[in-house]
Amino acid sequence: MDEHLLVIDDDYTGVVSQGSPPQRRTIPGATITKMSVGPMDNNTYLVVCSATGHSVLIDAANEAERISLLIDENAPTLSLIVTTHQHADHWQALADIAGGTDSPTAAHALDAEPLPVAPDRLLADRDTVTVGELTFDVVHLTGHTPGSIALALTDTDGTRTHLFTGDSLFPGGVGKTGSPEDFTQLLDDVTAKLFDRFGDDTVVYPGHGKDTTLGAERPHLAEWRERGW
Repeated sequence: MDEHLLVIDDDYTGVVSQGSPPQRRTIPGATITKMSVGPMDNNTYLVVCSATGHSVLIDAANEAERISLLIDENAPTLSLIVTTHQHADHWQALADIAGGTDSPTAAHALDAEPLPVAPDRLLADRDTVTVGELTFDVVHLTGHTPGSIALALTDTDGTRTHLFTGDSLFPGGVGKTGSPEDFTQLLDDVTAKLFDRFGDDTVVYPGHGKDTTLGAERPHLAEWRERGW
């Protein structure tokens, strides 16, 4: 008898909404589970190393009870909780999940102060995060907030990269910024550090809404820049 309380949809489309079942994608070496939580339709991601069961939670955004169920039923060992940036809708469940799992937390130094839990690890551009046999590259993207980060995971067979971009990159453009200068900085960073580095088949997992690929968005970079802030 299946005793799991949280039903997960393994037919992955990347389209989830508040109250819908989480979706799980199987990639070489790992599974990625995406779940929408809270009134702002935040995405939280659980990435589990298939070989070891070690996992990372990206953005403990809201609905601590649902996230706890997701972890308890699907993550044998939660190795790290990463917060992509300081905005409160991305860390409403952080204190409860960190306290309940006794898992270390991580964020960029420039966004650490507002978080309800002081990060055990401060991340910087070009750092790596190792979870089981998975390696995530840390990419610092300035503009949405001073210390926003993306995490880049390449399949264990080296065929495709998966980018968890927080609120720095979405289908249709970069994230919200507070000034023309911040917009330019964010677009410059996204262009140089993501589009210039990774291939068109790279999957983008944003902090809200649907997934996309760099290939789908690349033709619109000039349009975004002309559109401006």
